[in-house]
Amino acid sequence: MKLTTEFTKLEKSAVKLTVTIAKKDVEESYKSTLSKYVKNAQIPGFRKGHVPASVLERKFGESIKADSFGELIDNALNEVFEKETENRPLPYAQPMMEQVPELDMTKDLTFSVTYDVFPNVEIKSFSGVSVKEPQVTITEDDIAEELKGMQERNAMVIDKKDNTVEKDNIVTINYAELDDDGKVIDGTTREDFVFTVGTGENIYKIDDEIIGMKKDETKEITKKYKKDDADPELAGKTKKITVTVKAVKVRDLPALDDDFAQDVSEKYKTLADMKADISKNMETAKNRRIKELKNNSLLEQLVEKNQFEIPASMLQAELDGRWNMMAQQFQTTPEQLEKMILASGQSKETMLTQWTGDSEKMLKSRIIVDSLIRSKNISVTPEEIDAEYEKIAAESGMSVEDVKKHYADPRAKQYLIDDAKESKLFDEIYKEVKVSKGDKISFKDLFSAR
Repeated sequence: MKLTTEFTKLEKSAVKLTVTIAKKDVEESYKSTLSKYVKNAQIPGFRKGHVPASVLERKFGESIKADSFGELIDNALNEVFEKETENRPLPYAQPMMEQVPELDMTKDLTFSVTYDVFPNVEIKSFSGVSVKEPQVTITEDDIAEELKGMQERNAMVIDKKDNTVEKDNIVTINYAELDDDGKVIDGTTREDFVFTVGTGENIYKIDDEIIGMKKDETKEITKKYKKDDADPELAGKTKKITVTVKAVKVRDLPALDDDFAQDVSEKYKTLADMKADISKNMETAKNRRIKELKNNSLLEQLVEKNQFEIPASMLQAELDGRWNMMAQQFQTTPEQLEKMILASGQSKETMLTQWTGDSEKMLKSRIIVDSLIRSKNISVTPEEIDAEYEKIAAESGMSVEDVKKHYADPRAKQYLIDDAKESKLFDEIYKEVKVSKGDKISFKDLFSAR
């Protein structure tokens, strides 16, 4: 097919493609479509395959033209995009035709489509970019905190002997909100609600108010909430709640000894073995988190120094993906999630707008990484992937063969390859970027840092 093409750059990394198809190819396409009609048409008075073309053109002229036009456009675009590298369309949205031209077999056919392409980002220098590396030392207190968490996860939950509510007790309560006349407000009753006192993980945040209550005791609580309360349903309001304590329990923590270590995992013989493993895992987590913070800082600066626009279809696909993931987390459908959000006084549009800023930053970071990987020709060898398998095995306590099985799925392996490429890229960048010592922070604060 003889084609001439013209690409015009538009805003937000969009492109307008204008294609002209030679008159000869237009004629041949129409004749090919017409011959298919002749071959398959069944019209009373004619045998199949013997209907005159002129009869078909009189009866189905517009349909034949439409089919010929559609096939002609598809073939032309496929031919253009097979050869094109820079201006290939993104998969998020189909090219859109601005105006449908008339199919005239006596003329060349010219049409235009618009679509989004991958942004062209060229980073020539890292001057002015510097990264600070947090200074973190894992202490005995950090290990003790982790041991405490393991104790709590392996604790037995038993009834409390004196049945009096105290901080850190696990309580079961019935509650309801009351109106000014002391009557229960419809829809606010909740039975057998379980939470740990002191966590604030209850809708009215009445942890302090129920301390001192006993099992089967009922109490009316009047609580005034601050105007800046994080919950807009409570902020600046006064609520009256009736609460009945149904059960008071405590965690019976196991002793920290060799037996406990052996109960946690067969790989531990002594408590010292478990502590050593905890220290090793915390060190791995620390290094991974520091690397993540350094990379995030680097990318934030590169995004700031290299301004470009995100394609509209790319941003919309990212927002739709977040919405669908949220629906999965709530174990519902995207449509049902929208109804749930509306019932809570919000809307899908409002939430997507709130997500847009973070989504744009994330996409820009990803685009910069992909662009740098291509411009620097970053690749990984099979030997480097084998080294990654061994590294993962050492960090996770798995065998190398089990790690390979985990990444046997092509998509999972591709994720590993992409991750290895990124690591290689950042290693190269840090040869050009100044990395200095940052503030000293605790292991715990490291994971809340941004």
